[in-house]
Amino acid sequence: MMSCRRVLAVVAAIAVVRAGALLAQEAAPSLPAATPDEVTPALEAATAKGLAWLAAQQNADGAFGNDSNYGPHVGITGMAGMAFMSDGHLPGRGRYGPAVERCVRFILANRSETGLLAAQTSHGPMYGHGFATLFLAEVCGSSRDPQVHEALRRAVRLIVATQNDEGGWRYQPVRKDADISVTICQIMALRAARNAGIFVEKDTIDRAVQYVKDCQEADGGFRYMINMSGSAFPRSGAGVAALQYAGIYSGPEIERGLAYLMKHLPPQREPEAHYIYGHYYTAQAMFLAGDAYWRTWWPAIRDELLARQNEDGSWEDEAGKEYGTAMALIILQMPNRLLPIFQR
Repeated sequence: MMSCRRVLAVVAAIAVVRAGALLAQEAAPSLPAATPDEVTPALEAATAKGLAWLAAQQNADGAFGNDSNYGPHVGITGMAGMAFMSDGHLPGRGRYGPAVERCVRFILANRSETGLLAAQTSHGPMYGHGFATLFLAEVCGSSRDPQVHEALRRAVRLIVATQNDEGGWRYQPVRKDADISVTICQIMALRAARNAGIFVEKDTIDRAVQYVKDCQEADGGFRYMINMSGSAFPRSGAGVAALQYAGIYSGPEIERGLAYLMKHLPPQREPEAHYIYGHYYTAQAMFLAGDAYWRTWWPAIRDELLARQNEDGSWEDEAGKEYGTAMALIILQMPNRLLPIFQR
């Protein structure tokens, strides 16, 4: 059974989840509530330790990303905020509610008149912008601050305005080229914003879907850019998840993509670059696919991540421990089904 702490977390967040789910534009069969074999005592202990470690890293101004190559970063801050929200902590509510609120403050302090969310140290700001926009959209239903809604609206407007002719996005907020990794960030942000009641033109989503489809290889995996070739696990997880968040839950692209990803079922046999990134998106793809995919993938990635956790509660990643820990915690708390973006 779930602990009292987790039951209270579910109660605290259920209104936000329902609001997001009711506003979702595309529907798919819902997954059942978490089962005892999904949320184990070992998992609860690991996430509690990870959340405590993550909270201790936050700057006074709310920023995360101190140990990354980018410095304080709106994207990593947004992911950290979502890690706390995945346990039921909302702005000003719950043990880590103040930490979530500080994440919001930092991102709002780093918005521009154009709508771009980026700290001064950001490199390739559209990555961070996408993650930060996603976080604001997830927060929107639980915040009474009109600045959150206005920042979200402007951030979405910038995403729509910078979509390139191929239908995707890249590092800079200009309509030049695109890659699948930055594109999935924007697709998730747009879906979450639509869930929160922000209007997004159907044509924007349709063009993004076509870009992702154009990046799929014959083996079911995804190439990095349309004019490149070669599948890789991390971006293939992102590719399948991008289609699902655009409302495509079945069809040949999804089936081939899931089949490709299943070839990478943990335990990981060889070290691979962008490990946490790849599993962050693949776990979402399997969660949204449901049924046998999720039942097979979830215990495998759960057990592998628990085995990889450092003694201090963190997880390693080439982008920094704060990023790696936030992403790992989001993966491990998916069975809580508390973030609106994970509602199918």
